[in-house]
Amino acid sequence: MDELEKNEKLGDLYAYYGTLLTEGQQAYFEDYYYNDYSLGEIAANHKVSRQAVYDNLRRSSRLLEKYEAKLHMQRDYNKIESELVQIYQSAGQNKIKRTRSSIKKLLNQMRGE
Repeated sequence: MDELEKNEKLGDLYAYYGTLLTEGQQAYFEDYYYNDYSLGEIAANHKVSRQAVYDNLRRSSRLLEKYEAKLHMQRDYNKIESELVQIYQSAGQNKIKRTRSSIKKLLNQMRGE
């Protein structure tokens, strides 16, 4: 996985789990990944060392990945979105039986059945 893909993945995970990070972790993460600040700029703004910023970002990234590994919110969202696209396409082709079956299956998944 290249750096761009990694950053995109972390940004997606942050959208789901960012509020579970501390305010400090959120500030460093947003400055680095969204505001495109360098480690040095973040360190100067927060009056800490570059190493402290690096360590914080590394810890935050691992936490986000850990949350996804346990909670699966992103995986489940992507699966539901994919199924909804298929349902939408079926409905557009007047495949009512298939559409109804797909909707029922999706509802059962969402209910944990």
